[in-house]
Amino acid sequence: MKTLLNIIWLVFSGFWLFLGYMFAALIMCVLIVTIPWGIAAARIGVYALWPFGKTVIETPNAGIASLLGNVVWVVLAGWWIALEHLLSGIALCITIIGIPFGIANFKLIPVALMPLGKQIVDTP
Repeated sequence: MKTLLNIIWLVFSGFWLFLGYMFAALIMCVLIVTIPWGIAAARIGVYALWPFGKTVIETPNAGIASLLGNVVWVVLAGWWIALEHLLSGIALCITIIGIPFGIANFKLIPVALMPLGKQIVDTP
């Protein structure tokens, strides 16, 4: 079932979200100082490409550096990607079949806004 959901997600939303994350990762990796944000964007982008069967958990030892890094991320790229999730979620919620995928998009907004201090793990 996860594979079917992931294929539908990939066709209707995942590929475009993945491109948005990879564009942000590319921009962030141009400067040496912003490489950690580029790595986080790429990691979350792969998750946004194939999300069913995985979940995001908070890293328990993430400290103040993650919080400050997330503030910088929101200013530089996070709000653009969160807007992409919002618009994609609204578009998917127009149809009855797309409502679960729209809700999944809405659940990804906090991850898009604050990717540092989070881990992606497989669900059992």
